[in-house]
Amino acid sequence: MFRNLFSFEGRIRRTEYGISFIIYVICYVVVLGIMKSGTGIAGAGVLGMVPLLWFLWSQGAKRCHDLGKSGWFQIIPFYVFVLLFAEGQAGENQYGDNPKGVNAPFDSADYQSPFPSPQNQSTEGFSETKE
Repeated sequence: MFRNLFSFEGRIRRTEYGISFIIYVICYVVVLGIMKSGTGIAGAGVLGMVPLLWFLWSQGAKRCHDLGKSGWFQIIPFYVFVLLFAEGQAGENQYGDNPKGVNAPFDSADYQSPFPSPQNQSTEGFSETKE
């Protein structure tokens, strides 16, 4: 989660996008408060908006990719609700692997059972006595 925050490549899940959106809103309020404070650092607040917008757009583009759409779809009004609530495409699409890992190819050689197999259990310490 939260790899390549400013990259427009790949796919992210709804959870990561939702958390990113909350982080953006909090940072936006802080930067806006700095800008409206009337101090001499208001110009720095304007410069703080550039990485914030880049972060929001890059995360939105990756979420659009999870839906199988171009990143440009995020400029549609109210499309943010689709990004927050729509289920992503299962499996791999043209933008990359499924971030959930669902429908990934299964290799039975990689599977490890959570239970010990009966062949590997030793019988030391147990005696079979019949009365």
